[in-house]
Amino acid sequence: MGHAGAIISGGHGTAEEKMNALREAGIHVINSLDEIGIKMLEVFGKA
Repeated sequence: MGHAGAIISGGHGTAEEKMNALREAGIHVINSLDEIGIKMLEVFGKA
């Protein structure tokens, strides 16, 4: 999630917390690269 934000201090700043914050902001987030095709179809629809 970027080198500047990679530091975890006091249990805050974990990848899970960052992903949840992105989701709450309306960003489409996948858990694995295996999911990217499915997510793209959901977001952009079938070609």
